[in-house]
Amino acid sequence: MSRALPFMLLLSACATATPVATPIPDTAPTVAASAETDPVDTAADAADDPAIWRNPRDPAKSLVIGTDKQAGIHVYDLKGKRRSFTPAARLNNVDLRDLNGRVIVAASDRADNAHGHVALFTLDTARATLVPLGRYPSGEGEAYGMCLWQRARDKALFGFVVMKDGRIDQVAIDLTAATPRVTTVRSMKLATQSEGCVADDRTGQLYVAEEDVGLWRFAADPAAPTTGTKVASVDGTTLVADAEGLALAPRGRNGGFLVVSSQGDSKYTLYRLPDVTFAGYFRIGGGTIDGTSETDGIELALGDFGPDYPNGLFVAQDGDNAPDTQNFKYVSWAAVLKALKLR
Repeated sequence: MSRALPFMLLLSACATATPVATPIPDTAPTVAASAETDPVDTAADAADDPAIWRNPRDPAKSLVIGTDKQAGIHVYDLKGKRRSFTPAARLNNVDLRDLNGRVIVAASDRADNAHGHVALFTLDTARATLVPLGRYPSGEGEAYGMCLWQRARDKALFGFVVMKDGRIDQVAIDLTAATPRVTTVRSMKLATQSEGCVADDRTGQLYVAEEDVGLWRFAADPAAPTTGTKVASVDGTTLVADAEGLALAPRGRNGGFLVVSSQGDSKYTLYRLPDVTFAGYFRIGGGTIDGTSETDGIELALGDFGPDYPNGLFVAQDGDNAPDTQNFKYVSWAAVLKALKLR
């Protein structure tokens, strides 16, 4: 055999080898947290989802509610100090609505894996405590996600309970009597595990995250069809599985942003409304407070929350707050928009 032949074969092998892909640079800007909450009392996977109540008379005295899905539910101030704790078994997601000064808090209750429940509270804003109103069945299955919607035309209150298997049960919440009445009024279905949801009171649109698939939009009114429209995909770049918590930054009649926890790469993805087009993403970190990773629940409330949050407050669960247990991080929404060069 010619001595040149092995060399020629080597050249041929090199020429046909699969090229190594050039990694896509991570261009996500980092935004520093301004505060963080006291850690939850239980270890491992515990803190899950926040809700925000803005005090219209004194924004600096606003409150943040956060679930510990192994023990109960916390109320924090804007410095992150725990003001109260209410024991409750396996509350997962939480949302609230301020109904002319009466603040109603609703949480998905997973205490019974076979039968989902809605846990209702009122928030005593003066004492920063939650007053339980009871547990109400919503449907069969394990209750994961929870979000509220107030219908614009008559101010009726509804909740959406997202079951682990992807079913979404809509409940009507009647608060006219001394004891609330919670009635399941329709069900919708996604194919696989889902959790995060948020409803837009302006437009009557419900957004739900199917964790490994993407984001879906449904009409929130119980008389509407039960079919949804897929509006964004888990593509491994702009949104990385699991797609988890959802939050809204409304602007005008139907504009603003939809924010999603892209848990797989510890980023937060923004979509511009109403068309749900990708607008950018960011991370939390780079300051004197540690950043976040593997976030479950998020929440966002616009408005003046004092000098640290002049245009809004963004709150994110931190999946790894070592050496302490998990907690929630507070971020200025103005700082997010500045970092992303968005308006």
